[in-house]
Amino acid sequence: MVDTRLARPDDAEAIRTIYNHYVQNSTVTFDLVPRSLEDQQAWLAARSGALAVVVAVDSDDVVLGFASLSPYKERPAYRTSVENSIYVAPGAERRGVGRTLMDHLIEVATESGYHAMMARIADAGPASVGLHTAVGFEMVGIEREVGRKFGRWLDVAVMQKLLGS
Repeated sequence: MVDTRLARPDDAEAIRTIYNHYVQNSTVTFDLVPRSLEDQQAWLAARSGALAVVVAVDSDDVVLGFASLSPYKERPAYRTSVENSIYVAPGAERRGVGRTLMDHLIEVATESGYHAMMARIADAGPASVGLHTAVGFEMVGIEREVGRKFGRWLDVAVMQKLLGS
């Protein structure tokens, strides 16, 4: 069984381990340098309320993934839109972790009064595009060659879900 809860300070190491796996081994994040524990603790401490971090955990409270909402853009007129990020621990894929996290994020964003949720998906990753499509996101564009990692130019797919309000 997979459940979700708000991340706690003692989840920082598990979140860091998951995130750094993707920094070092994939193009799903454009970060190039792994986070230190102190960086991860600061990142976690800076998030609360509607922009809090959510973790998916198993019955033993082992973190299987995490997700967060971030402001979509800094300018004030964008304040009704958020961007989501979801990372599933290696080995926990295809167990409903991503869907559980996404459902929780959509609920938080909707209850917080956001109007639009955005997803920016590097390399148009099929698993991420599939997850977002399954919960009602639509493809709204492709940003061509906006990132470079592992010696490759990378496109970013942009998906959007209108939440109401």
